[in-house]
Amino acid sequence: MTEQTGNADETAHQPGRRLNELLREAGYPSLSEELSRSFEDYLALLMRWNMRVNLTAVRSEDGILARHFVESIICAHVLPTEIETLLDFGSGAGFPGIPIALCRSDIAVTLAESQGKKAAFLQEAIRVLFLPVKVHAGRAEMLGLQFDCVCLRAVDHMSDAVETAGQLVVPGGWLVLMTTAGDFHILQTAAGAKFSWSALIGLPGSEDRAIALGRRTTETHLVWRI
Repeated sequence: MTEQTGNADETAHQPGRRLNELLREAGYPSLSEELSRSFEDYLALLMRWNMRVNLTAVRSEDGILARHFVESIICAHVLPTEIETLLDFGSGAGFPGIPIALCRSDIAVTLAESQGKKAAFLQEAIRVLFLPVKVHAGRAEMLGLQFDCVCLRAVDHMSDAVETAGQLVVPGGWLVLMTTAGDFHILQTAAGAKFSWSALIGLPGSEDRAIALGRRTTETHLVWRI
């Protein structure tokens, strides 16, 4: 291998090393080499598409790694182990659904995105990354399905979305919100009394951003006795 080729290869894998540094700083384990390369491929695709389609307002490589990748990987880590099916409601550029699919191959992930250009990006991303993920190019509630877990992150009209998303969670399943501590109580109210919430999980680089996990109560039927 020539020095020039070696330097090019080293540069190509810098994002993966930087991502692992950020994860270790946040107290989470590093990714395997294979997984790191998948995230590098995802990053490269996202950066290319973001030049012509507004996928994310965060446009710098380091910003995407620190804000989108790390936070989504942490979400994958904190998901309960019993989850088998997951819906990323309003997936946008694939956060947190694609990182969850990469990190948790035990979960069948569906990405729902109503905006056509973003849905097209998601289709290309799962093709490039060889992910067995479904993309629903439409409103999530039109799926007519319920899931063990529904995740939301930076969705338009978040309160209304949370109210709708709560109906797509199976009894005993989970609603996962990537939000802020300041907005959590509003979203908690929107989800309704059928969810019980764990303590917020803080995210690195912010005193406010957090992950909230709410479990839907198991529905029981009242029997009237005469």
